[in-house]
Amino acid sequence: MRKALPALLFFTDPRRTPDAEAVAARLAMGNAIVYRHFGAADAEARALRLRAIARARGLKLLIGQDVALARRVGADGVHLPERLAHHAVGLKRAHPGWIVTSAAHSLAGARASGADAVVISVAFPSKSGSAGPALGAVRLAALVRAAGRPAYALGGVNEKTARRLKDAGLVGLAAVDGLRT
Repeated sequence: MRKALPALLFFTDPRRTPDAEAVAARLAMGNAIVYRHFGAADAEARALRLRAIARARGLKLLIGQDVALARRVGADGVHLPERLAHHAVGLKRAHPGWIVTSAAHSLAGARASGADAVVISVAFPSKSGSAGPALGAVRLAALVRAAGRPAYALGGVNEKTARRLKDAGLVGLAAVDGLRT
């Protein structure tokens, strides 16, 4: 049985979305927040604020990479970097109610994950400081097919590029990195 996955993932970014709570407060029901704290001293307090917003708005909260924090704050799951995707199966077994996603930046990463969904990036040209070369719709579609599971596109997703995803047959799942408040 497949879990109901959020239609959209909002990835927090401390530089590009310093007020992630304000963005989360505007997300539509059924979407999810992926909180990436990158070692911030206030990570737990911020995760708790995001969890409160998520509960009030009918959103899911996933914690980036930090399984212990996800447990402590009662998150709905975790998002794993590609290098940790091999932990997905064990996490799903230990936490059957969690949504577990993993990053995929390569064909091997897309295929290897045991996650509920993969987040494939970089889909389109992005202003993110960590973004590499963009895949484009055709290469992205090939990675989605190789993944054999639900996939989200991350990087450069906007109204125009979302139409390109639809044209490539990738409808329904998108991820947005660094929404502005």
